[in-house]
Amino acid sequence: MSPIMVSGVLRLVEFALLVLSGAALYVEHVGLGTELDWHYPIVIAVASVLAVILLDINDCYQLPALMRPLSTVARIAITWAGIFALLAVVGFFLKVADDFSRFWFGGWFLAGLAVLLLPRFAFGYLIRRWARNGRIERRAVIVGGGKSAETLIRSIEKQPYNDIRICGIFDDRDDSRSPPLVAGYPKLGTISELIEFARIARIDMLIVSLPMTAESRVLSLLKKLWVLPVDIRLSAHSNQLQFRPRSYSYVGSVPMLDIFDKPINNWDSVAKRAFDIVFSLLGIVFLSPVMIATAIAIKLDSKGPVLFKQKRHGFNNEVIEVYKFRSMYTDQADPTAIRPVTKGDPRVTRVGRFIRKTSIDELPQFFNALFGSLSLVGPRPHAVAAQSHNLLYAEVVDGYFARHRVKPGVTGWAQINGWRGEMDTDEKIRMRTELDLHYIENWSLWFDLQILFLTPIRLLNTENAY
Repeated sequence: MSPIMVSGVLRLVEFALLVLSGAALYVEHVGLGTELDWHYPIVIAVASVLAVILLDINDCYQLPALMRPLSTVARIAITWAGIFALLAVVGFFLKVADDFSRFWFGGWFLAGLAVLLLPRFAFGYLIRRWARNGRIERRAVIVGGGKSAETLIRSIEKQPYNDIRICGIFDDRDDSRSPPLVAGYPKLGTISELIEFARIARIDMLIVSLPMTAESRVLSLLKKLWVLPVDIRLSAHSNQLQFRPRSYSYVGSVPMLDIFDKPINNWDSVAKRAFDIVFSLLGIVFLSPVMIATAIAIKLDSKGPVLFKQKRHGFNNEVIEVYKFRSMYTDQADPTAIRPVTKGDPRVTRVGRFIRKTSIDELPQFFNALFGSLSLVGPRPHAVAAQSHNLLYAEVVDGYFARHRVKPGVTGWAQINGWRGEMDTDEKIRMRTELDLHYIENWSLWFDLQILFLTPIRLLNTENAY
């Protein structure tokens, strides 16, 4: 559970409670149908928004503050009182103060103070509990050992209530230059081994503990590590160079330089998941007649199941099963995709040729997107063993696995730019990868919407689909 998400949810909860408490007192004591029917809602909304903004400015939504709610009581009370003082001053100068109910004004002040304070104690208990059982921590690995790593670890451990859990250290240097145990944490392996470890252990952050003066070594590390869907930070705790405060992110008070951020993270991931659910359901509903007709045609055309399941690379290189309508004869199907389908391929059925050319065979992947193994829009997933000239795609394109930093998609930026169908040359693989990386770096919901609505139009070009 991301601390950003947790504090964001609390903001929404507090805003809703403030609005509800103000509205309930208004309906109960003042009643509807008065001359000020639109004044009260505006005052309630403005005061509630101001409360959330000012509490945020006063650091009342930071993780240490949420873990220790008693430390924020005075700040919350002063902020809420200040807002009411402002309302009183504005009402006086606008000559409307006498029109508002004093009982409502005082009642909402007390009710608002209660809903800002009391839930925080329950929330604080939950956060402390989540911190103890690891649900709200960021799992981090230190890249680079020795004295520099020890200093960094000690600095992080001094920070009370930080959400970093150090899982170990990785370093290419041997034990004579980089001790096997640093500040109580073991050296778990080399940088090459770190990539596999980070995927399996679901690491959230890599902290590179190397001086910026070791430029070539830092660049060499980053070239290997950027394919991972994690935050990558360069520790700046011992660097002599000083940057502007805005250049840093912090773990407690330990400064870090942001090198890479995990793409489509926190609230962006929530928005994208909601997008997938809504449009997947719409797609399933509106395309169900086409899917039913296709299933019947496949059954009438050849023996075997209607659906074909294939193992492909998903998010973070996880192996997922992708659904398709079967387009080949059952005894000649190739789930591994070692032998790609070519033009006039005898393994493809009569119905299969049509549904492959029109991409109807991909429609069952709406269910993949609904269940969460795929996204509607993203880099198209390739079969685990897919090859080009007896080389795996990852062996053809340097950084190929960076495509898997986000969920793969039913359609993607590469597909609507004409790069669909057989990948029979290395250039096609490189171009697809380049376009996929462009999508990841420039993602937005609007970009997804554009790709989704352009897909049916671009599918009219069936030159490379067979």
